[in-house]
Amino acid sequence: MPTRAVLIVLLLAALGWLAPMSATAAGPPPLMLATAHRDGIDVAAYLVSEKYDGVRGRWDGRALWTRGGHRIDVPADFVRGWPDTPLDGELWIARGRFDAVSALSRARRADDPLWEQVRFLVFDLPAHAGPFAARVDAMRALVDAAGNPRLQAVPQRTFADRAALDAHLHAVLAAGGEGLMLHHRDAYYRVGRSDTLLKYKPHEDAEARVVAHAPGRGKYTGMLGALEVEHADGRRFRIGSGFSDAQRAAPPPVGSWVTYRYNGLTSTGLPRFVRFLRVRHEPAPAE
Repeated sequence: MPTRAVLIVLLLAALGWLAPMSATAAGPPPLMLATAHRDGIDVAAYLVSEKYDGVRGRWDGRALWTRGGHRIDVPADFVRGWPDTPLDGELWIARGRFDAVSALSRARRADDPLWEQVRFLVFDLPAHAGPFAARVDAMRALVDAAGNPRLQAVPQRTFADRAALDAHLHAVLAAGGEGLMLHHRDAYYRVGRSDTLLKYKPHEDAEARVVAHAPGRGKYTGMLGALEVEHADGRRFRIGSGFSDAQRAAPPPVGSWVTYRYNGLTSTGLPRFVRFLRVRHEPAPAE
C-alpha cells in the first residue's frame, strides 16, 4: 500500500500543482564552448562544418535536454534507435527557422506535427576519449547504427588554406547560413571555452540580460527606443537597432535574455555596432 505521503504527492501532481520531476535536470549540462576565429591558424588542421541556427541539445542516453538543463519533450519515434551514449548536437529545421524550433523545444508538446520537420544534428560525443577526428568517425557509426533519419551527423569538411575556407564561408552566407565552425582534428572534448573550437562568421554575437527600456522618439514615440542590457561581467550598454516595429511595440521584458550581434569592441571593451538578434529563452551557459 502507498504511504500517505506518496498519496498526497500523487494527488498534487494530478491536480497540476507539482511540476513533473523530469521537467528539469539537476543543472545545465557541461558543454564545450567555442571562441571566435583568429588569424594565423593552420586551416588544414581543422574540420569545418556549417554553424546551424538551431537549438543546442544534449542527449544523455535516455532524454534530450537544453543547454540550460530543461528536458525537451520529443515524440517517441523521434529518438527511436538513438544510442545510450551522450550526444552533443542541434535541433534544426532549416536556415532561418530558429524561432520555430526554439518555440517547439519549449512547448512540451511531443504531439506537435512540426516535429516531423526537425532533425537532431550531432556534432560531438562528450564521453568519447579520443581526438575530434576519431569522434567524427564514431558519430557517423552511431548514426548509421541508429537507422533513424531524425538523427544525422553534421557534415565535416577540410580546406587546404584560408582562401578556400573563405570561399566556402561566402557560399554558406549567400545561401542564408550564418557562418562556420572549425574544430581542430586533434582536440579532445573539454568542458568550457575552448581555443580549439572556433566560430568563423562575419560578425560576433553574445547574450545579455535586459535591465531597462529606453523610450522611443519620433516615429517610435510610445514604443521601445532601445534596450539597456547587462553583460554577464556587469558591463551595461544599449541596443537600439535590429528591432521590428512589432518588437518595439512589445519589447523583451526586463529580466529576459537577448542575443545581439556586434562588430568588434571599443577601446573601453564595449561591443561596437550592436544589433538585436533574438530573445534568448535561456541564459548563456557558464564559462
